Amino acid sequence: MTVFIIRRLMQAMIVVFLMSLIVFFGVNVIGNPVDMLINPEADQAEIERTIRALGLDKPIAEQYLFFLKGIAQGDFGKSFIFGEPALKLILQHLPATIELALVSLLMAVVLGIPLGLYAGLFPEQGISRTIMASSILGFSLPTFWVGLMLIMGFSVYLGWLPSTGRGETAVFLGIESSLWTWNGLSHLLLPALNLALTNIGLVIRLSRAGVREAMHQEYIKFARAKGLPTHRIIGVHLMKNIMIPIVTVLGLEFGNLLAFSVVTETIFAWPGMGKLLIDSLLQLDRPVVVAYLMIIVLLFVAINLLVDIVYSILDPRVRLRDQGA
Repeated sequence: MTVFIIRRLMQAMIVVFLMSLIVFFGVNVIGNPVDMLINPEADQAEIERTIRALGLDKPIAEQYLFFLKGIAQGDFGKSFIFGEPALKLILQHLPATIELALVSLLMAVVLGIPLGLYAGLFPEQGISRTIMASSILGFSLPTFWVGLMLIMGFSVYLGWLPSTGRGETAVFLGIESSLWTWNGLSHLLLPALNLALTNIGLVIRLSRAGVREAMHQEYIKFARAKGLPTHRIIGVHLMKNIMIPIVTVLGLEFGNLLAFSVVTETIFAWPGMGKLLIDSLLQLDRPVVVAYLMIIVLLFVAINLLVDIVYSILDPRVRLRDQGA
């Protein structure tokens, strides 16, 4: 296991370095932030002072080396617009996005796995056919349209849930979250459901496919022949095997939820990283954009590493193949 983890860490470091190249040079060749920061009527001397103050007068390669040195020290640069460390701005918005992503992922697991199990165990029933037909809608309907329909239905017409904002937060066990208050929870439900719909459909289909495949495997037949109760066959033998692809996909999807919740956060005015990214892109605030993208890269790498480890625990053949290679 130690060799497996070390090898994955080395691969992760290479990925992070390559992505830092792509992110930094990709962002820095687009637009000129000086045009957004100074008065169009400013003279040439003022323009040059601003360029020097932002460090844009140095060659791009030197800027990149300075950027790498800063990352090694935990410094992603200062925002051109706010004058504050870019990492600080992102970390201020990160808890709201993590909270939204976690609740969304929890919804996908709590709703998707039981529905997928039922559809796989009783494939010919009308309820199972309805479940599978509904799962297709989760993939097909655009997120922005579903969000607007949720607001129209539950906020405008029924008046049950608020449509925008994060609501009240409270601190419990040192963690500030809107989950600890009813007002905050009511603000969270709609955006979390909107973000979860695609993953609910995905988990349903993965669970059903895993059940249909596993039910014909020899180990299930052997467990039945031994006289094991049905709940033990499903809860232990069946679930352990179908969870392998589900854990892999949900791990990757959690990274996607953090990185690509921009549409949902915009529709529901959720104060997460998505809105900060949109504002920074519009204002060409390069340090914030680069810091955001690098943090997302690090999150994806960490999640993939964790998924690999969990996957190897669930299926030891994975690390054995890795050691053999």
